[in-house]
Amino acid sequence: MEERAGRAIKTTNEAIEIDNFVRIHQAMDLQLFLDHISRYIQLTPEEQSIFLSKVKFRKYLKGQFVVQEGDICRYESFVLSGCLKTFYLDKQGHEHIVMLAIEDWWTADLGSFISQTAADLNVQCLEDSELIQISSSDLQQLYIEIPKLERFFRIIIQNAFVAAQKRIINNLSLPAVERYVQFRTQYPKIEQRVPQYMIASYLGITKEFLSKIRAQLANN
Repeated sequence: MEERAGRAIKTTNEAIEIDNFVRIHQAMDLQLFLDHISRYIQLTPEEQSIFLSKVKFRKYLKGQFVVQEGDICRYESFVLSGCLKTFYLDKQGHEHIVMLAIEDWWTADLGSFISQTAADLNVQCLEDSELIQISSSDLQQLYIEIPKLERFFRIIIQNAFVAAQKRIINNLSLPAVERYVQFRTQYPKIEQRVPQYMIASYLGITKEFLSKIRAQLANN
């Protein structure tokens, strides 16, 4: 019995240690999230507490969907760790990537999240990912309780709109090689984590053409 009790105590202590580790890890993640917000607005300790009470900490495995076409996008997601792609499928089943997201970025089907209607896009994890999520209803309530958060999310949405607009202009005006060089310069961390055929899809070219571009640049 003493041996069983000893094993039980050891198991309990291990569980407590794991639980403490998870709590410390999540606390560090939440601080990173608050540091991100503080780049745009300043929250008081009380406001931080209110805000954090509304968010959810979620883990997804590689390959899992955060949003699927036809479903309603319930959450705006901040990436703590991992890499995700946002894409749509055409009638022929071809995948078109419209966005890639890594740490310190936001991701969602924004149109679906704002209107709470069926999503046109899919958001899928390319790696095991940890996200902080906030629902549309909780966000609307926070706008009332902490009005400055409306400014924060307005800035985030404006930045996303400007980036999307620039990408459209570049796709229409720049040759593929310049688009690739710009992508590699602007997002150096992404290229090492995403398969080449996905980068090609994001750039609107075939993977074979991207291989030719990479070979040309390497020779130069």
